[in-house]
Amino acid sequence: METVKIYRSIAKLKSIDMFYFDTKTEGPVILCLHGRWGRAETWQDFIKHYGKQYRIIAPDQRGHGLSSKPEAEYTAKEMAEDVIELLNYLDIHSVILVGHSMGGAVAGYLAAVYPSYVNAVAILDMSAAESKKAEGERSWLTKDWPLPFATLNEAMSFIKEVSVSALEYQYFMNSLIETVEGYDMLFSPQAKAIGTVYYKEWFYLLPRIKCLALLIRSSSHEGVPDEDYIKMQSLLPNCIAYEMSHPDHNVQLANKEEFYGYFSEFLKRI
Repeated sequence: METVKIYRSIAKLKSIDMFYFDTKTEGPVILCLHGRWGRAETWQDFIKHYGKQYRIIAPDQRGHGLSSKPEAEYTAKEMAEDVIELLNYLDIHSVILVGHSMGGAVAGYLAAVYPSYVNAVAILDMSAAESKKAEGERSWLTKDWPLPFATLNEAMSFIKEVSVSALEYQYFMNSLIETVEGYDMLFSPQAKAIGTVYYKEWFYLLPRIKCLALLIRSSSHEGVPDEDYIKMQSLLPNCIAYEMSHPDHNVQLANKEEFYGYFSEFLKRI
């Protein structure tokens, strides 16, 4: 079976160096934005599924993976500006945006503030509300990890213990890297903590998103409670919404057949 080739590159942008995947395929461009603590790597299956029909680009956002980790506020605004710089660098002027979790907030900001670049947007398991979790909750978790791990087995055992699902385990393992000191994470724990502090609600942006918008949430409703889900649909002028049958936050991976059915229907409507 023919596979989709992924080209790995680093774009030297004005504000950061941004690592990204690019299929360089002929066809419309889909730009994929990972969630907090994630990487471009989390879109591997998505790329395999759609990479023959679409050119798919998936960057490591600032503070993550192989991209720069500058001193900054790590707001959706900053991350969106990075994406616009990347698109200009690649001479791309129109994309279908897909953002998961934190990436969904960045995608929403892009669709509202840079509408000429966004043909359609998919927001995956991300509420527009301000986080109700304790400040730095997830960052607190990673802050107390015994980094760097002395051995690969120690790293695997610890990450498996703190992960709530096999998908979350793999999500964190994608960022594990061997260094001279031991096994560490590619994301910046400091950047993640700062990004949580500066995260604000963005319901006010939704009426400005005129393109087709897809909302998908998990059946657990933890990422997008009922009140937020209904409010987001009411504020988006052109919206389709689905709820996955699986409770995992990684909605694009938890039940792939179901997710690709919803996403393919979204693509047909663009």
